[in-house]
Amino acid sequence: MSQEPMSPEITSDDKLWAMLGYVIPIIALVVLFMEDKKNRPYIKFNAVQSLVATVVLSILSTVTCGFGAVLFLIMLWWAYQAYQGQDVKIPMVSDFIRNQGWG
Repeated sequence: MSQEPMSPEITSDDKLWAMLGYVIPIIALVVLFMEDKKNRPYIKFNAVQSLVATVVLSILSTVTCGFGAVLFLIMLWWAYQAYQGQDVKIPMVSDFIRNQGWG
């Protein structure tokens, strides 16, 4: 994973919104309806990615019964990376989002 920020124009506000989207997925959904936030590429990509990851991890948590706590810790790790301004790469999810043009 990259330790460098995605781009130099990422503000602390961008990092905060991206982090909150991973910790509280409903915020990621709200961000996509806010004009000023969805126009920021870093916020938009992380919001979409956190929503897709939440769906995938929810399905995995249901199937694996009791694995939910570990999956929540993974989401917290991604939130920390987003707050640091790093490019959060989730296997298969990140590439899928980029290929669909969602982020």
